[in-house]
Amino acid sequence: MTPLFRKFLGLNWLLFANMVALLIVGVFAIYSASWMREESFLVVKWRTQVVYILAGFVAFFATALIDYKWVKKLGIPFYLLGIIALLLTVLVGTEIHNSKSWLQVGPVTVQTSQIAICGGITGMAVVLAYLHKLHPVLRNPFIRLMVTGCIASVPLLMVLAQGDFGSAFVWIPVTAVMILLGNIPFRYIIVVLLVGTLFMPYLFFFGLKDYQKDRITVQYKMLRGEKVNIRDEAYSAHNNLMAIGSAGWTGKGFKNEDTINNKGFITPDTAINDFIFVVFAEEQGFRGGLFLLAGFMLMLLQSLFVAFYSRDVLGRLVVGGVVALVFAHIFQNVGMNVLLTPITGIPLPLISYGGTFVVITMFLLGLVQSVWVHRIEHEEIIERPDTEIPST
Repeated sequence: MTPLFRKFLGLNWLLFANMVALLIVGVFAIYSASWMREESFLVVKWRTQVVYILAGFVAFFATALIDYKWVKKLGIPFYLLGIIALLLTVLVGTEIHNSKSWLQVGPVTVQTSQIAICGGITGMAVVLAYLHKLHPVLRNPFIRLMVTGCIASVPLLMVLAQGDFGSAFVWIPVTAVMILLGNIPFRYIIVVLLVGTLFMPYLFFFGLKDYQKDRITVQYKMLRGEKVNIRDEAYSAHNNLMAIGSAGWTGKGFKNEDTINNKGFITPDTAINDFIFVVFAEEQGFRGGLFLLAGFMLMLLQSLFVAFYSRDVLGRLVVGGVVALVFAHIFQNVGMNVLLTPITGIPLPLISYGGTFVVITMFLLGLVQSVWVHRIEHEEIIERPDTEIPST
């Protein structure tokens, strides 16, 4: 048996099956959100998603079968590649939905913020795992915390400058989880949280654009039961709540012409992306949404199980960053659709339409698999000799 085939057999197949099941649900949800638009290009989006998924499988297996120790040498270059991609997007990027976050590379449109967050996970993992080994001074927790904060702050501010508030938001939980796993004392973390809280009002009044402020204030007003303009700033939030609330336990069913999505009250572009959970929950009901969330929960728990059995701190940091990223996307996407969080442009992992995000997500899940497959150094495995039974 070749080492490569041994690695293939050693994959966490339950985690793999979980990922495939969510991908299948995603393709079904995209088709369900766009089948009625026969005259529109949106009708073929589910087929395009299948192509993206096939490309994602190439990235997944390549990453899973290669020892993740490459992150030690290429983690920082990967991070710098993400910074360069963000700079190119600022200079020559394409603006979609008030956000200049896409870069045209030949026939493919790439969302560079997803590449940057992937590079950020590898970059922070390297710094937290190995920075203290370079010099005794760098063992100081405050220095390690500041370096990690700088690594996260640069791309976060660049993504905010692009107008992509949703992609910028996920940097906060990812950085927080990796700092916790990086053995930074709690007293330093508490100080950073307090300082960050002091700057939040300045971020709201001076860092956000008017339409971004409206999304936050509208959500606050709707929670308090105040009057809002459902034809303007509260249009999406109102229709999303109506769609999910009217679904009941069993939902309205597949290809039901009476759904709010089929009547055109959910924007076609966002129905297959940011509001894909609304479409799925309206058709499949509360039980369908619960089933989908249970699938995500199972995937996250399995990933945490992999982190527990990691052979080193680098593996734990990488898996922790991936779990934080996926959880942040799930929480924010589902939360904004049920009025728990303000509406931001953020996709649902493995479900929403989008080439860059599905490939990057499968690449990161491949890293999780690599941590599992290589949890034991195969070259260090020595067969124990048979012990002799002592004579009496």
